[in-house]
Amino acid sequence: MKPPVTYLFVPGNRPERFDKAVRAMPDAVILDLEDAVHPAAKEAARAAVARWHAATPAGGARRHIRINAASTAEFEATWRGCWRCRRPGAATPSCCPRRKRRSRSLNWRNGCTAGSPMPNLWRSSRPLAGWPMSRQLRRCPAVSRLASGSLDFSLDLGCEEAPEAFLHARSRIVLASRLASLPAPVDGITPDFARLDAVRADAAHARRLGFGAKLCIHPVQVSPVREIFAPDALRLDWAQRVLVAAQDNHAVQVDGKMVDLPLIEQAQRVLLAQSTDRKPAAT
Repeated sequence: MKPPVTYLFVPGNRPERFDKAVRAMPDAVILDLEDAVHPAAKEAARAAVARWHAATPAGGARRHIRINAASTAEFEATWRGCWRCRRPGAATPSCCPRRKRRSRSLNWRNGCTAGSPMPNLWRSSRPLAGWPMSRQLRRCPAVSRLASGSLDFSLDLGCEEAPEAFLHARSRIVLASRLASLPAPVDGITPDFARLDAVRADAAHARRLGFGAKLCIHPVQVSPVREIFAPDALRLDWAQRVLVAAQDNHAVQVDGKMVDLPLIEQAQRVLLAQSTDRKPAAT
């Protein structure tokens, strides 16, 4: 199954928006029980998410629940709620820098085992050490993907929300994902949801860095993000011509440029992604 490209957040304490989020047709919906919900409303939000999840048939967008960090008092109750909700994916905040807390956050205190039915989206908001973290991720098979928490990251460092400020951390997230054999990671949000040109620009920048998806905070962002991450007509045409030229040779010229095996494999990926996009969504 192809990893999602569009993830749409919806506050966990706004149940009237849950169905609306699904109707926006993102690949995945994230019911947010962390930052979007005031501490006094956490319990009611957990109950609302559980009721909706139990009453709504599976199908369409995949479901994730954004939970509090393992170091918080809210973690246990929210984590138990995830398991009661027929085990949707869980989106968790960053690991703490201390080894003990990092292990606790990655292993969910009760451990992750191979073949776990609980796919987890592990959201990192702090700088990610690529090589050591990739080894920890391999020891926690239930982690299915990484994502960039750009707003939390800028808060931690006291930096502006500028692309160049996030470049190093984003690159390490991409590298860690690759070394851990995870899908390309998920880019953070674009806060100014009304400016679709900014959404497209952010998505295009993320794609160039090696990200494979993006977090959305409003339904209007879903379509532009999907559009940017899909291969365009020029890219598809290039990929088709590369594969035709490379049928009997792994060192050819296309458009006056040398093409060898890495670019041939890249062309194959482009066409594979296009063929997967055309398949109907799984229910």
